[in-house]
Amino acid sequence: MPDFADDPSNSPHDDLHYREYKILLRPERFASPQGFKDFWQVVKRVAKELDVRLEESEHAFANQVREVLFFDTPEFDLYNNHFIVRLRTLYKEGWPAGTPELTVKFRHPEFEKAAEVDVRPALAGETRIKFKEELLPRPDRLGDIRSIYSHNSVLALPREAMNFALKNITHAFPAFRSIEQKGDEPIELVNDMAVEEVQVNAGVSHFGHHYNGKTTIAVWRSRKLEQPVCGEFAFQCKFNRSDDVHAMTLEKAETFHRELQKTAADWVMLGTTKTALVYGLGNKPVVNHE
Repeated sequence: MPDFADDPSNSPHDDLHYREYKILLRPERFASPQGFKDFWQVVKRVAKELDVRLEESEHAFANQVREVLFFDTPEFDLYNNHFIVRLRTLYKEGWPAGTPELTVKFRHPEFEKAAEVDVRPALAGETRIKFKEELLPRPDRLGDIRSIYSHNSVLALPREAMNFALKNITHAFPAFRSIEQKGDEPIELVNDMAVEEVQVNAGVSHFGHHYNGKTTIAVWRSRKLEQPVCGEFAFQCKFNRSDDVHAMTLEKAETFHRELQKTAADWVMLGTTKTALVYGLGNKPVVNHE
């Protein structure tokens, strides 16, 4: 794994600090909240077989509801150049709660290309930069892993400022200047699709040597159609430097990911990502195949 930490020509944002393991799940498995509990039983069985300690949350199956919106030009200029613009809003008892979260990310299968993109915004506001490796099943078979690298800029802005930022998004982020666009293209909701995400924070997965991952199960539903689009199991581990993570620990986490794919074969949905599903729902061509 490349590590730019010792190269003074690169900013600290070029270092990986997160590794997120994901498995997309079939939507029909989440017709009710019972789907979360049923899949968690599969997770616990695999964890026990591999001696992975699961620390279940006190409120493991309390639903957290968020609205997820993707924005792009009419011809998907951003996504087709590996950029993703996502707006996420937490809801409590049917009402928006807290500050909306705008994420601009550059996601690419090559580490170097993802690392070199500066996703910092030109506008003022509270910004977090996250550079992470996302580990997914191979699109054509169970029990194997592929990686994509995601360089993220996460902004928390009041709704009024967020609306302005979205309208001017291609000017607010200097990284977008590399994209060839036809004039000043408008930014619009991708495929007119609003996603309702229902997530449970099931607990924490412990792989040893302080390599731990917050573990979640989620379902994405179309608000327009009121039906599930996909589910997802994920655990995300945070670290200061890639070199600090013990090799045996990494192997244990990857083995857990591989074996869960195979054990839960009748749950797994191969060949796509959640974002790709949303973009693929329309009739416009998409050349970015994640």
